[in-house]
Amino acid sequence: MKYATIGTSWITESFISSSKTVKNMDLYAVYSRNEKKAREFAQKHGVAVYYTELSAMADDKNIEAVYIASPNVCHYEQSRFFLEHGKNVICEKPATTTKAQMEELYALAEKNSLIYTEAIMTVNTEGFRLISEKIDLLGKIRSAHFDFYQLSSKYPLYINGENPNIFNPGMHTGCLMDIGVYNLYLAAGLFGMPEKIISDSVMLPNGCDAAGSSILCYKDKIVTLNYSKVGQTYSYSEIIGDNGTFMFSSVSQLSGLYFRHKDNIEMLIPEDVSRDEIMSGEISLFLGLCESSDIYSEKYFFAKNTALTVREMCDVIRKNDGFLF
Repeated sequence: MKYATIGTSWITESFISSSKTVKNMDLYAVYSRNEKKAREFAQKHGVAVYYTELSAMADDKNIEAVYIASPNVCHYEQSRFFLEHGKNVICEKPATTTKAQMEELYALAEKNSLIYTEAIMTVNTEGFRLISEKIDLLGKIRSAHFDFYQLSSKYPLYINGENPNIFNPGMHTGCLMDIGVYNLYLAAGLFGMPEKIISDSVMLPNGCDAAGSSILCYKDKIVTLNYSKVGQTYSYSEIIGDNGTFMFSSVSQLSGLYFRHKDNIEMLIPEDVSRDEIMSGEISLFLGLCESSDIYSEKYFFAKNTALTVREMCDVIRKNDGFLF
């Protein structure tokens, strides 16, 4: 499948690198508003075609799919534009700001017999498959905590008075939308929508959330989510049952995954899984759905319903915590 990319940041580089490990994913074209960037990015990745106008890219009949990794605030409009022009779309997380936007895009894709998915590692990893497969080993689960603290490389820029996208609420970014969604995806993928959400965020002076915590209240369990872009953690997240515990060092990648039962520890996924291997899961899902004769399969509806649940939880948390968007 010939695909094009929007965006020239490190995440697009990672997507292209990972796509090389997935058979039948062929980079055909790249896009940047800046012609010099577009040309250099195309040359770097060995493709002859580059665009600086989205309309021209949308008219290219050779392009079957588009990977969107533009600033968050652009995701919804660009996804809608390419779905309207007959392209399958995989959009970097967060694919939309609101649940209503995501519902609209899924409806548009289905109307046009296209695939629209969110590029998310967590629920498309080997770690998630193993947790889902072996979760009964834990016994009755009453609690879990998912902790994702990652000190942003852009934080010094903010401290020095600059306004990088990742700390700019006008770009629909911040801690929840950038890394908190990984915590939400794991909770939604395993347990669904909670009955109640209690949350609070630490806000920077410009109104951007720098860190936050959410308590997801289910009928029979409490799941606590902690996330921050202004500090680093070195501990494990856990899913805790009365017969055992899953421990993992990375919420986003579900690597460093262990099953602990009393004094016995079994390693299920090592710490040092490559990013190409981790990201290949979301790409394989997207390609498989695009190529399937039954595109709206069980895998499709799991991806869709989980994404919508995450977006609904984000809507609640943003309202609870007084976000500016």
